[in-house]
Amino acid sequence: MSSAWKQRREAGGQTALRMLHAIATRLGRAPARLLLYPITAYFLLRRPVERGDSRAYLSRVFGRPATLGEVARHIHTFAATILDRLFLLSESIRRFDVRAEGLGALHAHLDAGRGVLLFGSHLGSFEVLRVLARQRPDYPIRVVLDPAHGRAVTELLEAVNPEVAATVIDAGEGGPAVALQIQQALAQGAMVALLVDRSQDGGATRDVPFLGAPAPFPVAPWLLASVLKVPVMLAFGLYRGGNRYDLLFESFSDGIDLPRRERQAGVDALIRRYAARLEHHARSAPYNWFNFYDFWTSADDKRHHDASQPEGLSAAGDAARSAGVGGGPGH
Repeated sequence: MSSAWKQRREAGGQTALRMLHAIATRLGRAPARLLLYPITAYFLLRRPVERGDSRAYLSRVFGRPATLGEVARHIHTFAATILDRLFLLSESIRRFDVRAEGLGALHAHLDAGRGVLLFGSHLGSFEVLRVLARQRPDYPIRVVLDPAHGRAVTELLEAVNPEVAATVIDAGEGGPAVALQIQQALAQGAMVALLVDRSQDGGATRDVPFLGAPAPFPVAPWLLASVLKVPVMLAFGLYRGGNRYDLLFESFSDGIDLPRRERQAGVDALIRRYAARLEHHARSAPYNWFNFYDFWTSADDKRHHDASQPEGLSAAGDAARSAGVGGGPGH
Protein backbone atom coordinates (compact mmCIF):
# COMPACT_ATOMS: atom_id res chain seq x y z
CA MET A 1 0.00 0.00 0.00
CA SER A 2 1.25 3.42 -0.87
CA SER A 3 1.58 6.11 1.76
CA ALA A 4 -0.09 8.61 -0.59
CA TRP A 5 -3.05 8.95 1.78
CA LYS A 6 -0.73 10.70 4.24
CA GLN A 7 0.45 13.26 1.72
CA ARG A 8 -3.02 14.40 0.71
CA ARG A 9 -4.16 17.77 1.97
CA GLU A 10 -6.67 17.43 4.77
CA ALA A 11 -10.11 18.25 3.46
CA GLY A 12 -11.93 21.11 5.10
CA GLY A 13 -9.45 22.73 7.42
CA GLN A 14 -9.72 24.07 10.93
CA THR A 15 -11.79 27.18 10.07
CA ALA A 16 -14.48 25.18 8.27
CA LEU A 17 -14.58 22.58 11.02
CA ARG A 18 -14.93 25.19 13.75
CA MET A 19 -17.73 26.86 11.80
CA LEU A 20 -19.48 23.49 11.55
CA HIS A 21 -19.00 23.00 15.28
CA ALA A 22 -20.40 26.46 16.07
CA ILE A 23 -23.52 25.80 13.99
CA ALA A 24 -23.95 22.35 15.52
CA THR A 25 -23.59 23.73 19.04
CA ARG A 26 -25.97 26.65 18.60
CA LEU A 27 -28.59 25.15 16.31
CA GLY A 28 -28.29 21.43 16.97
CA ARG A 29 -27.53 18.33 14.98
CA ALA A 30 -30.45 18.50 12.52
CA PRO A 31 -29.64 21.98 11.14
CA ALA A 32 -25.94 21.14 11.07
CA ARG A 33 -26.68 18.08 8.95
CA LEU A 34 -27.97 20.37 6.22
CA LEU A 35 -24.36 21.46 5.74
CA LEU A 36 -23.46 17.92 4.77
CA TYR A 37 -24.94 18.49 1.32
CA PRO A 38 -22.59 21.34 0.29
CA ILE A 39 -19.72 19.38 1.88
CA THR A 40 -20.64 16.39 -0.28
CA ALA A 41 -20.84 18.64 -3.35
CA TYR A 42 -17.38 20.02 -2.56
CA PHE A 43 -15.88 16.53 -2.54
CA LEU A 44 -17.66 15.59 -5.75
CA LEU A 45 -16.53 18.72 -7.58
CA ARG A 46 -13.15 19.57 -6.06
CA ARG A 47 -11.65 16.26 -4.88
CA PRO A 48 -11.45 14.08 -8.01
CA VAL A 49 -8.95 11.64 -6.49
CA GLU A 50 -11.17 10.74 -3.54
CA ARG A 51 -14.19 10.68 -5.86
CA GLY A 52 -12.44 8.20 -8.11
CA ASP A 53 -11.29 6.06 -5.20
CA SER A 54 -14.84 5.99 -3.85
CA ARG A 55 -16.20 4.86 -7.21
CA ALA A 56 -13.53 2.15 -7.52
CA TYR A 57 -14.29 0.78 -4.05
CA LEU A 58 -18.06 0.85 -4.51
CA SER A 59 -17.72 -0.89 -7.86
CA ARG A 60 -15.85 -3.68 -6.10
CA VAL A 61 -18.35 -4.10 -3.29
CA PHE A 62 -21.40 -3.91 -5.61
CA GLY A 63 -19.87 -6.01 -8.39
CA ARG A 64 -20.81 -3.41 -11.03
CA PRO A 65 -19.87 0.18 -11.94
CA ALA A 66 -20.94 2.54 -9.15
CA THR A 67 -23.14 5.52 -10.01
CA LEU A 68 -22.41 9.14 -9.17
CA GLY A 69 -25.34 9.09 -6.76
CA GLU A 70 -23.78 6.17 -4.88
CA VAL A 71 -20.47 8.01 -4.70
CA ALA A 72 -22.31 11.04 -3.30
CA ARG A 73 -23.99 8.85 -0.67
CA HIS A 74 -20.61 7.39 0.27
CA ILE A 75 -19.10 10.84 0.80
CA HIS A 76 -22.20 12.06 2.64
CA THR A 77 -21.96 9.12 5.04
CA PHE A 78 -18.33 9.96 5.77
CA ALA A 79 -19.20 13.60 6.45
CA ALA A 80 -22.11 12.57 8.68
CA THR A 81 -19.86 10.46 10.90
CA ILE A 82 -17.36 13.32 11.21
CA LEU A 83 -20.18 15.61 12.37
CA ASP A 84 -21.44 12.99 14.81
CA ARG A 85 -18.01 12.75 16.41
CA LEU A 86 -18.60 16.24 17.79
CA PHE A 87 -21.74 15.02 19.57
CA LEU A 88 -20.37 11.64 20.60
CA LEU A 89 -17.58 13.43 22.46
CA SER A 90 -19.96 15.87 24.14
CA GLU A 91 -22.79 15.12 26.54
CA SER A 92 -25.18 14.51 23.65
CA ILE A 93 -24.95 10.72 23.46
CA ARG A 94 -28.63 10.29 24.29
CA ARG A 95 -29.57 11.69 20.90
CA PHE A 96 -28.14 8.54 19.29
CA ASP A 97 -29.65 5.09 19.02
CA VAL A 98 -26.60 2.87 19.58
CA ARG A 99 -27.27 -0.85 19.52
CA ALA A 100 -24.45 -2.92 20.96
CA GLU A 101 -23.83 -6.60 20.22
CA GLY A 102 -21.20 -8.93 21.62
CA LEU A 103 -20.78 -7.16 24.95
CA GLY A 104 -20.94 -10.40 26.93
CA ALA A 105 -17.50 -11.64 25.94
CA LEU A 106 -15.96 -8.19 26.30
CA HIS A 107 -17.41 -7.72 29.79
CA ALA A 108 -16.25 -11.19 30.81
CA HIS A 109 -12.64 -10.32 30.03
CA LEU A 110 -12.83 -6.93 31.71
CA ASP A 111 -14.63 -8.23 34.79
CA ALA A 112 -11.79 -10.74 35.17
CA GLY A 113 -9.32 -7.84 35.19
CA ARG A 114 -7.85 -8.70 31.82
CA GLY A 115 -6.92 -5.94 29.42
CA VAL A 116 -8.30 -6.30 25.90
CA LEU A 117 -6.96 -5.23 22.53
CA LEU A 118 -9.80 -3.84 20.40
CA PHE A 119 -8.87 -4.08 16.73
CA GLY A 120 -10.88 -1.75 14.53
CA SER A 121 -10.70 -0.33 11.03
CA HIS A 122 -11.60 2.66 8.89
CA LEU A 123 -15.05 1.13 8.46
CA GLY A 124 -17.66 3.22 10.21
CA SER A 125 -17.03 5.39 13.26
CA PHE A 126 -14.46 4.25 15.78
CA GLU A 127 -15.52 7.19 17.95
CA VAL A 128 -18.78 5.44 18.84
CA LEU A 129 -16.68 3.21 21.11
CA ARG A 130 -16.66 6.09 23.57
CA VAL A 131 -20.36 5.49 24.13
CA LEU A 132 -19.35 2.29 25.87
CA ALA A 133 -16.85 4.17 28.02
CA ARG A 134 -19.52 6.63 29.13
CA GLN A 135 -22.02 3.88 29.90
CA ARG A 136 -19.45 1.92 31.91
CA PRO A 137 -16.85 4.37 33.24
CA ASP A 138 -15.35 1.54 35.30
CA TYR A 139 -14.08 0.11 32.00
CA PRO A 140 -11.26 2.46 30.94
CA ILE A 141 -10.52 2.78 27.25
CA ARG A 142 -7.30 4.05 25.68
CA VAL A 143 -7.20 4.90 21.99
CA VAL A 144 -3.96 4.75 20.02
CA LEU A 145 -3.74 7.57 17.49
CA ASP A 146 -1.30 9.85 15.77
CA PRO A 147 -2.56 13.43 16.27
CA ALA A 148 -0.48 14.58 13.29
CA HIS A 149 -2.91 12.76 10.98
CA GLY A 150 -6.03 14.88 10.61
CA ARG A 151 -4.71 17.53 12.98
CA ALA A 152 -7.61 19.95 12.43
CA VAL A 153 -10.18 17.34 13.42
CA THR A 154 -8.07 16.14 16.34
CA GLU A 155 -7.65 19.65 17.77
CA LEU A 156 -11.34 20.38 17.43
CA LEU A 157 -12.38 17.15 19.15
CA GLU A 158 -10.02 17.84 22.01
CA ALA A 159 -11.51 21.33 22.34
CA VAL A 160 -15.00 19.81 22.47
CA ASN A 161 -13.97 17.38 25.21
CA PRO A 162 -10.54 18.04 26.79
CA GLU A 163 -10.79 14.77 28.71
CA VAL A 164 -10.27 12.92 25.44
CA ALA A 165 -6.59 13.87 25.37
CA ALA A 166 -6.03 11.96 28.62
CA THR A 167 -7.25 8.73 27.02
CA VAL A 168 -4.99 8.96 23.98
CA ILE A 169 -1.80 6.98 23.48
CA ASP A 170 0.18 9.15 21.08
CA ALA A 171 1.44 6.94 18.27
CA GLY A 172 3.61 9.83 17.10
CA GLU A 173 5.99 9.20 20.00
CA GLY A 174 6.93 5.89 18.42
CA GLY A 175 9.09 3.06 19.65
CA PRO A 176 9.41 1.92 23.28
CA ALA A 177 7.38 4.79 24.75
CA VAL A 178 4.24 3.74 22.87
CA ALA A 179 4.87 0.07 23.60
CA LEU A 180 5.15 0.71 27.32
CA GLN A 181 1.97 2.79 27.43
CA ILE A 182 0.03 0.05 25.68
CA GLN A 183 1.45 -2.61 27.98
CA GLN A 184 0.75 -0.58 31.12
CA ALA A 185 -2.83 0.19 30.08
CA LEU A 186 -3.53 -3.48 29.45
CA ALA A 187 -1.96 -4.44 32.78
CA GLN A 188 -4.44 -2.08 34.46
CA GLY A 189 -7.36 -3.89 32.82
CA ALA A 190 -8.08 -1.28 30.16
CA MET A 191 -9.32 -1.65 26.61
CA VAL A 192 -6.72 -0.46 24.12
CA ALA A 193 -8.25 0.39 20.75
CA LEU A 194 -6.35 0.77 17.49
CA LEU A 195 -7.02 0.54 13.78
CA VAL A 196 -5.35 -2.35 11.99
CA ASP A 197 -6.32 -1.97 8.33
CA ARG A 198 -3.57 0.45 7.24
CA SER A 199 0.15 -0.14 7.14
CA GLN A 200 2.81 2.40 7.94
CA ASP A 201 5.01 3.28 4.97
CA GLY A 202 7.84 0.75 4.95
CA GLY A 203 6.05 -1.56 7.37
CA ALA A 204 5.58 -5.24 6.71
CA THR A 205 2.31 -6.26 5.05
CA ARG A 206 0.62 -9.38 3.78
CA ASP A 207 -1.56 -9.51 0.69
CA VAL A 208 -4.78 -11.39 1.39
CA PRO A 209 -8.10 -11.64 -0.47
CA PHE A 210 -10.40 -8.68 0.19
CA LEU A 211 -13.43 -7.79 -1.91
CA GLY A 212 -12.29 -9.86 -4.84
CA ALA A 213 -8.61 -8.94 -5.07
CA PRO A 214 -5.44 -9.14 -2.95
CA ALA A 215 -5.01 -6.19 -0.59
CA PRO A 216 -2.14 -5.39 1.80
CA PHE A 217 -2.77 -5.51 5.55
CA PRO A 218 -0.18 -4.66 8.22
CA VAL A 219 1.69 -7.37 10.08
CA ALA A 220 2.70 -5.33 13.14
CA PRO A 221 -0.65 -5.42 15.05
CA TRP A 222 -0.64 -9.21 15.05
CA LEU A 223 2.95 -9.37 16.25
CA LEU A 224 1.97 -6.92 18.99
CA ALA A 225 -0.89 -9.17 20.05
CA SER A 226 1.39 -12.22 20.07
CA VAL A 227 3.85 -10.43 22.37
CA LEU A 228 1.24 -9.12 24.80
CA LYS A 229 -0.86 -12.32 24.83
CA VAL A 230 -4.07 -10.60 25.89
CA PRO A 231 -7.55 -11.18 24.46
CA VAL A 232 -8.18 -9.66 21.04
CA MET A 233 -11.64 -8.54 20.01
CA LEU A 234 -12.77 -6.93 16.76
CA ALA A 235 -14.83 -3.75 17.04
CA PHE A 236 -17.02 -2.11 14.38
CA GLY A 237 -19.08 1.05 14.84
CA LEU A 238 -21.33 1.01 11.78
CA TYR A 239 -23.45 4.04 10.86
CA ARG A 240 -26.92 2.96 9.77
CA GLY A 241 -28.37 6.36 8.87
CA GLY A 242 -30.23 8.96 10.86
CA ASN A 243 -29.10 8.71 14.46
CA ARG A 244 -28.51 4.94 14.41
CA TYR A 245 -25.23 3.11 14.99
CA ASP A 246 -24.48 -0.57 15.47
CA LEU A 247 -21.59 -1.16 17.87
CA LEU A 248 -20.42 -4.70 17.19
CA PHE A 249 -17.84 -6.69 19.16
CA GLU A 250 -16.52 -10.05 18.00
CA SER A 251 -14.24 -12.40 19.91
CA PHE A 252 -11.13 -13.09 17.86
CA SER A 253 -8.64 -14.72 20.24
CA ASP A 254 -8.19 -15.28 23.97
CA GLY A 255 -4.47 -14.76 23.42
CA ILE A 256 -2.42 -15.08 20.25
CA ASP A 257 0.60 -17.38 20.37
CA LEU A 258 2.94 -17.41 17.38
CA PRO A 259 5.92 -19.76 17.76
CA ARG A 260 8.88 -18.40 15.83
CA ARG A 261 9.02 -21.30 13.37
CA GLU A 262 5.32 -20.90 12.56
CA ARG A 263 5.16 -17.11 12.77
CA GLN A 264 4.84 -16.24 9.10
CA ALA A 265 2.14 -18.82 8.42
CA GLY A 266 0.40 -17.87 11.64
CA VAL A 267 0.35 -14.16 10.80
CA ASP A 268 -0.97 -14.91 7.32
CA ALA A 269 -3.80 -16.96 8.78
CA LEU A 270 -4.72 -14.25 11.30
CA ILE A 271 -4.79 -11.52 8.67
CA ARG A 272 -6.92 -13.66 6.37
CA ARG A 273 -9.42 -14.18 9.20
CA TYR A 274 -9.49 -10.49 9.98
CA ALA A 275 -9.87 -9.47 6.32
CA ALA A 276 -12.76 -11.91 5.94
CA ARG A 277 -14.62 -10.32 8.87
CA LEU A 278 -13.85 -6.82 7.57
CA GLU A 279 -15.23 -7.81 4.16
CA HIS A 280 -18.36 -9.22 5.78
CA HIS A 281 -19.11 -5.92 7.53
CA ALA A 282 -18.09 -3.82 4.50
CA ARG A 283 -20.68 -5.66 2.46
CA SER A 284 -23.31 -5.19 5.16
CA ALA A 285 -22.61 -1.44 5.39
CA PRO A 286 -20.88 -0.53 2.10
CA TYR A 287 -21.09 3.24 2.52
CA ASN A 288 -19.15 3.03 5.80
CA TRP A 289 -15.78 2.42 4.09
CA PHE A 290 -13.63 5.51 4.75
CA ASN A 291 -10.29 4.57 3.18
CA PHE A 292 -10.39 7.14 0.37
CA TYR A 293 -7.35 5.92 -1.55
CA ASP A 294 -6.39 2.91 -3.66
CA PHE A 295 -6.44 0.33 -0.90
CA TRP A 296 -5.60 -2.49 -3.30
CA THR A 297 -2.24 -1.11 -4.40
CA SER A 298 -0.04 -3.89 -3.13
CA ALA A 299 2.78 -6.16 -4.18
CA ASP A 300 3.68 -4.29 -7.35
CA ASP A 301 4.80 -1.16 -5.48
CA LYS A 302 5.11 -2.29 -1.87
CA ARG A 303 8.16 -4.03 -0.47
CA HIS A 304 7.20 -6.89 1.83
CA HIS A 305 9.26 -7.88 4.86
CA ASP A 306 9.51 -11.19 6.65
CA ALA A 307 7.03 -11.29 9.51
CA SER A 308 9.67 -12.87 11.72
CA GLN A 309 11.87 -9.77 11.77
CA PRO A 310 10.21 -7.53 14.41
CA GLU A 311 10.79 -8.86 17.92
CA GLY A 312 9.44 -8.10 21.36
CA LEU A 313 7.63 -4.88 22.15
CA SER A 314 9.27 -3.07 19.25
CA ALA A 315 6.34 -4.49 17.30
CA ALA A 316 4.01 -2.48 19.51
CA GLY A 317 5.49 0.80 18.35
CA ASP A 318 5.14 -0.27 14.72
CA ALA A 319 1.52 -1.23 15.29
CA ALA A 320 0.75 2.04 17.03
CA ARG A 321 2.23 4.10 14.24
CA SER A 322 0.17 2.06 11.80
CA ALA A 323 -3.04 2.76 13.70
CA GLY A 324 -3.41 6.22 12.18
CA VAL A 325 -6.69 7.16 13.86
CA GLY A 326 -7.35 10.56 12.40
CA GLY A 327 -9.74 12.69 10.40
CA GLY A 328 -8.06 13.36 7.09
CA PRO A 329 -9.22 12.29 3.65
CA GLY A 330 -8.95 8.66 4.60
CA HIS A 331 -10.70 9.20 7.96
